Amino acid sequence: MDGTILVADDDRTIRTVLTQALTRAGCKVHATSSLMTLMRWVEEGKGDLVISDVIMPDGNGLEALPRIAQLRPGLPVIVISAQNTIMTAIQAAEAEAFDYLPKPFDLPDLMKRSARALDLKRHAPKPTAAPREMGDDLPLVGRTPSMQALYRLVARVMNADLPVLISGESGTGKSLIARAVHDFSDRRSQPFITAQATDLAGVDGIATLLARAKGGSLVLDEVSDFDEDAQARLVRMLDVMGDHAPRIMATSQADLGQKMEAGVFRKDLFYRLGGVNLQVPPLRERVEDIPLLAEHFLARGERDMGLQRRLSPDAMAIVRAYPWPGNVRQLENLLKRLLVTATEPEISKAEIEQALGAAQPVQISRSGGMDGEKLSASVARHLQRYFDLHGGQLPPAGVYDRILREMEIPLIEIALDATGGNQAKCADLLGINRNTLRKKITDLDIRVTRRRKLM
Repeated sequence: MDGTILVADDDRTIRTVLTQALTRAGCKVHATSSLMTLMRWVEEGKGDLVISDVIMPDGNGLEALPRIAQLRPGLPVIVISAQNTIMTAIQAAEAEAFDYLPKPFDLPDLMKRSARALDLKRHAPKPTAAPREMGDDLPLVGRTPSMQALYRLVARVMNADLPVLISGESGTGKSLIARAVHDFSDRRSQPFITAQATDLAGVDGIATLLARAKGGSLVLDEVSDFDEDAQARLVRMLDVMGDHAPRIMATSQADLGQKMEAGVFRKDLFYRLGGVNLQVPPLRERVEDIPLLAEHFLARGERDMGLQRRLSPDAMAIVRAYPWPGNVRQLENLLKRLLVTATEPEISKAEIEQALGAAQPVQISRSGGMDGEKLSASVARHLQRYFDLHGGQLPPAGVYDRILREMEIPLIEIALDATGGNQAKCADLLGINRNTLRKKITDLDIRVTRRRKLM
């Protein structure tokens, strides 16, 4: 990798790390904490690549991008920012940044992106609309890799002429993603319409829907729940849409691929909707974003209701460990309730536990991590998948004994391991007769290894 790289960041440590890494890679580096200095270098024709922070002491790096593009068409800019919101990614894309990385960034990843930026010649930038401000009520906040990848994908596809399928569990924010795609696209001034299966019914249902949506965006809400008739109507609608038709987006909690394989979702509809698939991760898979979201909702409460609240460290630990089956929506509703019911400015661990209730305790996995599901929920999920894989047909007879056998073997093996192979202790642990345990070990062909075990 060779070339001259301009680094602008007010964090001295980041400037030092980038300077050392890029210099070792064979580049020349000019580093500064001033946006004004960076712009002077750009005007003087210095640099083959710019790596810039957003918030600088004397300006905003994102706002400088159009000026950089005007002065030096084709000069790639990589934006790095601690503002981990979808707005930053979208603004960077709208301003034609070569790439965007959230802080803290992975240094090897940044080096690869820098090498690619130096190797690829950028096309002359296209005129872009002024970046739109994002409302405070859109909690698309996240610094985790999965959310940052989602933000970058949204920024890339918002103006692509492709249908969008947004998948994710209930409460993850699928409708917010759809709204963001629309609001930051070229269709932003056109209608944004959400439709259910009932909106397709009737002689004039489809025509009325298309007339309402015009050239904007039409979101099919939870399309996996559409029955056979609604799916057929939807296929016909997609086939007759003309040049000025709305952009089609769809949301789904269920895996449409599995439903298609099971024969309950039309293949032709599946392929028509799957232009771009945006997968919204559940909250339990982005634990590091929970404090950000909690702060957002509490700040909103202070703004709207004048109630100043914060989570105690112990309360935050409980919030981070909880599985959140209702995802972001459940977290929002919980904090709304606690804003009103909390007796002190600092929300306590006891108040969080009482609000969450004892019905869904946090489970600790054997690996030491948090398990977001109770055993019954996990079993139910796997059993449903087992039935679904038979493509709408019933599995072979004898399901009861087969399933019990599948569960019994690991239960006995783990219990034997925990008791060091001592069958008497294992039988007591399981609460069954020792002779019964021996018979099961024989029938199930379970290997027993005796060893010393600290009890």
